[in-house]
Amino acid sequence: MAGKVQVQKVATLTGHRDCVYTLERSGKENIFFSAAGDGMVAAWDLEQPENGELIAQVSNSVYALRYIPERNLLLIGHNQEGVQVIDLNNNKILTSVALPKTAIFDIVYVAGQQKAYVAMGGGAISVLGGENLELQTIIRKSDQSARCLAYNKFSNELAAGYSDHMIRVFDAATMAVKYELKSHTNSVFCLAYSPDGKLLLSGGRDAHLRVWDVEQAYKERGYLIAHMYTINHITYSPNGQYFATCSMDKSIKLWDANTFKLLKVIDKVRNASHGTSVNKLFWSAHKNQLVSCSDDRTISVWDINLG
Repeated sequence: MAGKVQVQKVATLTGHRDCVYTLERSGKENIFFSAAGDGMVAAWDLEQPENGELIAQVSNSVYALRYIPERNLLLIGHNQEGVQVIDLNNNKILTSVALPKTAIFDIVYVAGQQKAYVAMGGGAISVLGGENLELQTIIRKSDQSARCLAYNKFSNELAAGYSDHMIRVFDAATMAVKYELKSHTNSVFCLAYSPDGKLLLSGGRDAHLRVWDVEQAYKERGYLIAHMYTINHITYSPNGQYFATCSMDKSIKLWDANTFKLLKVIDKVRNASHGTSVNKLFWSAHKNQLVSCSDDRTISVWDINLG
């Protein structure tokens, strides 16, 4: 099956002046957002990828973005300065939410509850809620950074990965800890629930991809040594049959979501991919294109033909 997977680079997007840390969807399949160490937040059109549009410019680096489709808002995790909320209807700042002055690593939004969860340095998860996304509470279960979040709509659970090597699973309604998962041997940088909510995938600095069975109280089903170095992000394909990982080892890998078999490696030698750490992925339903961003200040667009 691996031989059937065809990957072609169709665009290299430039314009950021520092490491590109994150990518995020928009309300249209062909439009996505990027943010970087230069404080710029840009919008890109996969149909005209050479033309980026500046959405916001902030004074510090941005590691985290989150789009709210119900209100056409973009949440910007402005490191050291809290969360800025951009109304994309007019590209204006709707509000700024003051938070502890630390890094913001990830943001998750739960539409039905009108809540945003913000993973921060120092082990904090800030909960924002209501029409104006005001700060409601701060949950701190570790003194080491909360690096990543994932929400399971089927169980109403929020999983958080920490620099203390732990994954903690919260009841999203009460923020009570339900499970603590202890297998990783270094910081947990990425989490992803399967589209059916039955599995949680995790990765991080130990380069291990671990698989947890949600319906069996998060019993670990197994692991793969998926990369040579840190796994920075995990994302599922639009149809849920595949997932992709990216790493500090400069590679992107495509996997079968049912068998966990490696299908394709995308790297600099074989595919003229990134020359430094690949930080985030966005898998668009637009022509099944995969987008990647890197410390090399570029964004790459890939046509993925899975045969």
